[in-house]
Amino acid sequence: MAIGEKIKYLREQAKISQTELAEKVNTTKQNIYKYEKGIITNIPSDRIELIANALNTTPAYLMGWEEDIYDSEINLSRFSNIKPVKKIKLPMLGKIACGKPIFAEEEHEAFVEVDDSYGADFCLSAEGDSMINAGIDSGDTVLIREAPIVDNGQIAAVIIDDEATLKRVYYYKDKNKLVLQAENPRYEPLVFINEELNTIRILGKAVAVIKRL
Repeated sequence: MAIGEKIKYLREQAKISQTELAEKVNTTKQNIYKYEKGIITNIPSDRIELIANALNTTPAYLMGWEEDIYDSEINLSRFSNIKPVKKIKLPMLGKIACGKPIFAEEEHEAFVEVDDSYGADFCLSAEGDSMINAGIDSGDTVLIREAPIVDNGQIAAVIIDDEATLKRVYYYKDKNKLVLQAENPRYEPLVFINEELNTIRILGKAVAVIKRL
């Protein structure tokens, strides 16, 4: 995709008119028109930087120095529901039970590549059927954002002694009681009170589930 096409695509995605973009980068609407049409291709570097900032991208992307996922035999930029994805690698920390807790293996040599917009720190492979009503099935990859505390009702990865499980968490401070609730009526909640809480550690909040197609 040429630089002018990128400017036009990003401007339209941001719902900014040529006039508005021109004002943001200290030029004229006519110049923006010429950039987008490819009439002017030798755009000054300082203006490219201003345009990139205004369109929430980088000069490297506009100049073609970064990988452009829109450049292919099919022009993906024509489709409004197709967006670029920035990916990161998350460590896969073994398997986590959706049912009876299982040993929390740590397979740090394994990584999963995911969209970085989830804000996850690591991921776990789900086993069992206790969270099926939350849309989490055996074999799914669950993305976890590390946190020692979660809000009541949130799904969390929880360590019980040396075992891990995935459940909705409910903590009742006045009763010093923790309830780990499954999302399948076949499973009874796990209840911990007083000193029993010393055996519990919350790893983090579940933020997304990746399913196999």
